[in-house]
Amino acid sequence: MKKFLVAMGVAAFAFVGCGDDSSSSSGPNDESGVESSSSSNTQSEAKQSSSSEKTGKSSSSVDNASSSSVKPESSENSSSSSKVPEPAEGLSSSDKTSVSCSSSAVKVDCSALLEGETGWSWDVPKECRFNPDIDYGTMTDERDGKVYRTVKIGDQVWMAENLNYAYTGVPYNYSGYTSDSTSWCYENDPANCAKYGRLYTWAAAMDSSGTWSTNGKGCGYGSECSPTGTIRGICPEGWHLPSKTEFETLFSAVGGISTAGTALKSTSGWNEYEGESGNGTDSFGFSALPAGSRSNNGNYYYEGDNALFWSSTEKFSYSAYYMRLRYDFDRACLDGAIKNFGHSVRCLKDGAE
Repeated sequence: MKKFLVAMGVAAFAFVGCGDDSSSSSGPNDESGVESSSSSNTQSEAKQSSSSEKTGKSSSSVDNASSSSVKPESSENSSSSSKVPEPAEGLSSSDKTSVSCSSSAVKVDCSALLEGETGWSWDVPKECRFNPDIDYGTMTDERDGKVYRTVKIGDQVWMAENLNYAYTGVPYNYSGYTSDSTSWCYENDPANCAKYGRLYTWAAAMDSSGTWSTNGKGCGYGSECSPTGTIRGICPEGWHLPSKTEFETLFSAVGGISTAGTALKSTSGWNEYEGESGNGTDSFGFSALPAGSRSNNGNYYYEGDNALFWSSTEKFSYSAYYMRLRYDFDRACLDGAIKNFGHSVRCLKDGAE
């Protein structure tokens, strides 16, 4: 089983193979990003593994990208669209060009940007990462006016891109590692947020301060809250943070967990593994990007290698379930992760469509 082990001073951030749900808690003294677990993989479910280490880039633990309040911002562009077409519906050639090759009003030659690409680049516009054969819907977050693509997969409607709401009004403090925020842009670069969303602690993802709802209030690192029901969390009104069960429903809709990684990953942007592409087929328009993660001591790792999404399901007082996709695996994972690490958020629309 391939392991990534990176020493990070106080914290060690370890990625292990996709575990089953029987793994035990790593406890408060184990500061790895992902809990140790027994593997349920076989050779046929994963690309060839190795024990080689892969070290990511690091940066300052303090996020100076934004100091805005968590209080919702007003916006003139607060109208939302209810149009969520079936993903099987195609687009005309001109529509495909508009969807995949434009950034705002400026046309972008996506084919030129992606030609010969063999790994991750922060410089490629997010419009170039969507599947041009999917008829996406849109929704608008009324808190800040940001517009997101949406996609229907089975009976669920998902955001087709990572959330980028600036939850910055609650300071972060862990063992002397501090930040003015509990959500961050990768490497503290606001341009990375604009393209691929923010990285949130589990407490921020759950809206532990109770700013928009009370279902996730008080949920955070070191606190067992055992939330029940639908958890809006950091998501816009009418959307919520998906539970572990709802991620399992997604896996079933795309053909099962053993191949869900391939089906959900974007068709570009993933690093190669031993000469083999880590890209997916993005068959259903989920368009998952390997936007990496933030450790609890403020370092950033694994862009190009991993996509990590918080669920609303707690595992233990120091950990919660999250969905993980990897560049070297065909399957998806549901593992336990330490709550004060920063991971991406994908929101799920309330109710079945």
